[in-house]
Amino acid sequence: MGKLLFRGVASLRSPAALIHGRTPTLGTSRRLYCSGPVSQYLHRSVVPSMHYQKSLPRLPIPTLEDTIRRYLAAQRPLLDDDHFRNTAKLAEDFQNGDGKLLQEELVALDRNNKHTSYISGPWFDMYLSARDSVVLNFNPFMSFNADPQTEYNDQLVRATNMVCAAVRFMKTLRDGLLEPEVFHLNPAKSDTVSFKKFIRWVPSSLSWYGAYMVNAYPLDMSQYFRLFNSTRIPKRGRDELFTDEKGRHLLVMRKGNMYVFDIVDQDGNLVNPSEIQSHLKYILSDPMPAPAFPLGVLTSENRDVWAGLREKLVAAGNKEDLQAVDSAIFCLCLDDESMRDPIHISHNMLHGDGCNRWYDKSFSIILAKDGQAAINFEHSWGDGVAVLRFQNEVFKDTTERPLVHPSSAAVPAAAGSASAVRRLQFKMDGELENSIKVAKENIASAVSKLTIDAMQFTRGGKEQLKRSKLSPDAVAQLAFQMAFLRQYGETVATYESCSTAAFKHGRTETIRPATIHTKQCSHAFVREPGKHSVEQLQAMLHQCSKYHGQLTKEAAMGQGFDRHLFALRHLASSRNRALHRLYVDPAYAAINHNILSTSTLTSPAVSLGGFAPVVPDGFGVGYGVHDNWIGCNVSSYPDRNVHDFLLCVHKSLEDIFTVLEGKPLS
Repeated sequence: MGKLLFRGVASLRSPAALIHGRTPTLGTSRRLYCSGPVSQYLHRSVVPSMHYQKSLPRLPIPTLEDTIRRYLAAQRPLLDDDHFRNTAKLAEDFQNGDGKLLQEELVALDRNNKHTSYISGPWFDMYLSARDSVVLNFNPFMSFNADPQTEYNDQLVRATNMVCAAVRFMKTLRDGLLEPEVFHLNPAKSDTVSFKKFIRWVPSSLSWYGAYMVNAYPLDMSQYFRLFNSTRIPKRGRDELFTDEKGRHLLVMRKGNMYVFDIVDQDGNLVNPSEIQSHLKYILSDPMPAPAFPLGVLTSENRDVWAGLREKLVAAGNKEDLQAVDSAIFCLCLDDESMRDPIHISHNMLHGDGCNRWYDKSFSIILAKDGQAAINFEHSWGDGVAVLRFQNEVFKDTTERPLVHPSSAAVPAAAGSASAVRRLQFKMDGELENSIKVAKENIASAVSKLTIDAMQFTRGGKEQLKRSKLSPDAVAQLAFQMAFLRQYGETVATYESCSTAAFKHGRTETIRPATIHTKQCSHAFVREPGKHSVEQLQAMLHQCSKYHGQLTKEAAMGQGFDRHLFALRHLASSRNRALHRLYVDPAYAAINHNILSTSTLTSPAVSLGGFAPVVPDGFGVGYGVHDNWIGCNVSSYPDRNVHDFLLCVHKSLEDIFTVLEGKPLS
């Protein structure tokens, strides 16, 4: 955040909401909610939604010296002495040669593009140029907690309430009435009506500084406009993002059939909730069987394959219906299956069978027959911060101010629904039908290789760890390092996602949790538990926590090394230059082959989240450290055993908590 914020880093003692994309919007916010049965808004913020956007600090470009130092520190636990010496020589040569020139050019380019960040363009390119299927490779899911009033979990009731809440969120955002996203370090000063009344009159070019003076950090909201009416369009070589805010309709999928109807009227207001409920009931009652060739499954294909098939669909006369899909406010997937357990939820919400999904929509709300709900979102347009804010607000609105109730679910669909709801009917030839058949086989094959398992550690959580003066996140990450060492006997490249939304057009940075400290500590706990005293083991835990906290703070401040090296490489490639040997070093490939890919979030709205491994021999580790328990939702392909990994994670946590209680390891 420029020199100004770096001086304030010491005060950023526990920036969990900022770092991990958590938003303190539930339970703590003093919002002035509107009265009335069908308000068009979630709330009316005193401070305009984008008030801080203009004055947000720019994402800093780290010095090349700092980046190389951090890169080598991350490589040290992964390499033996000989390989490390070779990598260090390559890094030094890069720093004094090609890297120095690229750094100068990157800084100059950044200086001429002050409206954005140095990583934004390259990051969009990375996502949109990827040719792999978005399913498993990119789209994650986050499932909603059940409505505490069980009768409101009826599929029709919950779907209607979620659609209405989503529209109200959209209207609140577009009319500038959604509260700005702010991380409050001292909410008693900054999250108050009096401060908001003051800051709203500070010019937007200075407003960030006003918030900073009371220890509040506004977050970037530039991604929010892509939440609605947006779709990733497949194109050969590089996809495109499409947004059409004029769209007033919802896309609904059921049994692979696709329907549209308006949820916003001609005046831009939410359609009467009873009408929305009637239209959804009409769709749920539609006897139309599942199509033999469900079009949605094509969105699970390789992007170049899907791009070619989309061109054929347009040529076959489907342009108008495809535009209806692309411009829909969002996609609602109504599944006919009830969920058995969290593992079933994870599989269904992460991938399903592809037939009742349109994975290219910016987000889809998926509702199972029993009312279990989740968001699956396309990742190129934005990160978890915007989606989690949306999910938090939808959960809050539907549980505190539902617009339809269980008593209304028994009312028959209105006669007008037959004319208001349009089922999309696509024209397809034999080639397209065969392509759908192939796509169904491809996704079935891909998802059959994925295993998901979950674990809850109930001996302790955040409260006990904080009493021990340890970072809860550091302990969770250390447990993963210990577990992998116990199971496979090595330390491997590990990725932890970190938001840089504190900066204009910030995306994410990487925390590298595998360090010389976690390696030493893991070996002590796993290989030599009897050789160290309880006090020595506790000291190692504190050293791991301290160093992880430093890495986390640096990443949140834009001072990691991954995005910087990525941007330098992207710049060299864009100017058709040969890559320096640093980038073809096997050690560079290895540290970017993230066997442990991890991401955390905790929210009152979210029960669990998940994603697939990013490499065939990896784990996809979703986790949350709660007050008195720790949960993990982990995925793997056949090269790894996820069940045994979770047993090892549990054992690692048991050992850590035993030591924290002052007891020796047996």
